[in-house]
Amino acid sequence: MTVSYRQPGVVLTDHRFTVPLDHADPAGETIELYAREVVASDKADRDLPWLVYLQGGPGFGANRFIGKQAWLGRALEDYRVLLLDQRGTGHSTPQSRQTLPLRGGPAAQADHLARFRADSIVRDCELIRPRLTGGAPWTVLGQSFGGFCAVTYLSLAPEGLSTAVITGGLPSLDAHADDVYRAAYPRAERKVTAHYDRYPQDVERARRIADHLLTHDVVLPNGYRLTVEAFQSLGILLGTGDGSHRLHFLLEHALVRTPHGWELSDAFQEQVQGQLSYAGHPLYALVHEAIYGQDDRPTAWSAQRVRTEFPQFDAAKTLAGDAPLLFTGETVHPWTFDCDPALRPLRETAELLAARTDWPALYDPARLAANEVPAVAAVYHDDLYVDTAHSLRTARAVRGLRTWVTDEFEHDGLRVGAPRVLDRLLAMVRDEV
Repeated sequence: MTVSYRQPGVVLTDHRFTVPLDHADPAGETIELYAREVVASDKADRDLPWLVYLQGGPGFGANRFIGKQAWLGRALEDYRVLLLDQRGTGHSTPQSRQTLPLRGGPAAQADHLARFRADSIVRDCELIRPRLTGGAPWTVLGQSFGGFCAVTYLSLAPEGLSTAVITGGLPSLDAHADDVYRAAYPRAERKVTAHYDRYPQDVERARRIADHLLTHDVVLPNGYRLTVEAFQSLGILLGTGDGSHRLHFLLEHALVRTPHGWELSDAFQEQVQGQLSYAGHPLYALVHEAIYGQDDRPTAWSAQRVRTEFPQFDAAKTLAGDAPLLFTGETVHPWTFDCDPALRPLRETAELLAARTDWPALYDPARLAANEVPAVAAVYHDDLYVDTAHSLRTARAVRGLRTWVTDEFEHDGLRVGAPRVLDRLLAMVRDEV
């Protein structure tokens, strides 16, 4: 059953699909996918080509736009858009500490979650595409991890695509997670240095907060244990266009004098728990490193292991001297599952995923080298989340893929640069520029 309704300038239709949990067993257990169709009100009766949007993450449902916000307005000029909640996210049989115990114990949960990667997402798309398009290929727009999925789409089912548009999401085809994080920590350090150049007053503020966390046991109102490492992970903000400013405003009133001495302000704690909690997207933490698994090597908490190769990120050592405290970037650690009450019951499940060694390949280099699907990618220079060198090496490996390399935007360029970013990419893929 589909339900249609309206927002300013658009008509929305809710869709629900049943797909196999394991595409290798199409007659076996099923899960539900949810997607929201969007079309411009004045084009609702027209036969338009389809664009399926794959959200970044992993573990996030599709954007909940109001009307023609961000890039959507530009897309609706040409397409009927499908905003897909990828399996396990949003309304698509969500995976969380509340639902995963239905699978059984940690081993069963880990086996279950191994089916929530890009290869399964692409096969989901291929099952629902004919039901919507009548069999015609569609355009995929992949943001960040959605771009990873788009490259998997070009590898597994290019016949389903008329066009591939990727923003901030060209993955390495063969890098292990260790390679990803060895490239990531130096980028994070550069972003932090740039932040302190912009806001030099934050050097002392960050050191004071870190010192407080090293000497106090702080538990936020939602039960999140705020350690100094968790505080450093706020550096993930620095990968967005306004992230440096948001971090600055977060730090400027963090400490307040009380009858018991200096404490973290209620306002700071409230904002930090909203930023750090995985309650709304637990799948992100569970499978984040698994998206890089493709061989018989475990990811084995790669971000945590590789971090030891960069001692400048050790807060205790930093505070023993006079160097600025370094924030980190997009990383998930074992302690993440100890700090966050939304993740604590899933710690053993996460350990089993980190130890897994039977990840199937996500990309087909030979097929990509023979690619015939028009494809284009925005590569954000010195992107905090996706390594530029990895992206450009992949771009050279995909036949016919055109790149737009820019430092005008951070990782969220599709959102903050809309509709200009999407307009340029569509013009490029159509050979109009």
